[in-house]
Amino acid sequence: MQINTEVVKTNIFFLNQGIDLLNSVTDEQYALNEGKYYKSGIGRHFRHILEHYISLINGHSVRVNYDERERNLKMETDRSYAISCIRNVIDSIEVFGLKPELIDKQIEVMSNQGIRVETTPWSFSSIRRELQFLISHTVHHYALIALILRTMNVQVPAEFGIAPSTLKYESTLK
Repeated sequence: MQINTEVVKTNIFFLNQGIDLLNSVTDEQYALNEGKYYKSGIGRHFRHILEHYISLINGHSVRVNYDERERNLKMETDRSYAISCIRNVIDSIEVFGLKPELIDKQIEVMSNQGIRVETTPWSFSSIRRELQFLISHTVHHYALIALILRTMNVQVPAEFGIAPSTLKYESTLK
């Protein structure tokens, strides 16, 4: 029986979309955090996205805690370094596609435990479900990145920050 690993391919598609975008912006645009309408620039959003992937990669064997991220400032200020990190993430999640038995592996996750909460229970999930979450999470932040870049008069591809289901639906209208 072949296990569908399309979720891995979709994650890689969106991560490559991020690399393409980062290759089209300047270092200054990447690192800017003090825009007229925002305090978290595109570098901070890319760091946030990548650290969620890294949390899954590092914890996929047992537990993934999305709240305990490194918050690597170099990742949000150094565009070339961020591109390198994206490539490393792609290499790491490709393993889930090469070893499809991992896709449905059961894990525990913790996320968004709250500001005043001391302990939060772990939730049961699977690698597949977390990869689905990461697609949604990535696209959500890409939409914010696209908006930020547009406020800077930077051209952004029309499909950047658009959910896979919307891209699929819109392709049927053509």
